[in-house]
Amino acid sequence: MRGMGRLLSAIVVAGGICVAMVDPGPATAQFATKQMALTEKQVERFIAAQPKMSAARTEEEAEAVAREYGFTGVDEHDDVEANILLLLDGIDPQSRSFLEPPVQIKRRIEETKADKSLPEAARKQTLAELNEALKNAKPILYPANVELVQRYYGKIQAALQ
Repeated sequence: MRGMGRLLSAIVVAGGICVAMVDPGPATAQFATKQMALTEKQVERFIAAQPKMSAARTEEEAEAVAREYGFTGVDEHDDVEANILLLLDGIDPQSRSFLEPPVQIKRRIEETKADKSLPEAARKQTLAELNEALKNAKPILYPANVELVQRYYGKIQAALQ
């Protein structure tokens, strides 16, 4: 159950800023993440909760795990998770540098235009999706969140595996 929740969260977060470049599929849903200022404690609790949260089979179990790790409930945990995933998408795994969502989308637009291996119909579809995502893309409201997630990047990635 939580695995599906995590997948849905990832889709929701990525929907506004990601389009697959190799296999452009159907249009991704456009959902906005409610940005919030993250605290170090929230990030640490999120990391610590992941093994149990991933194993939770029901919403009741997930709610209990969230409360066990200091969240007010599963809603707060999911808001923290969505904000972390939003930031992770903009962090380069090698350099750990961060690109704002609008900049990421503009780069993907240019890459798609330059990718001659994509069939024309797929290129048009991908570009339409990217241009729509660009209209809805918002810069990160809390720059301190970027630094926080960069600092915990390895631990977050390991927890999400």
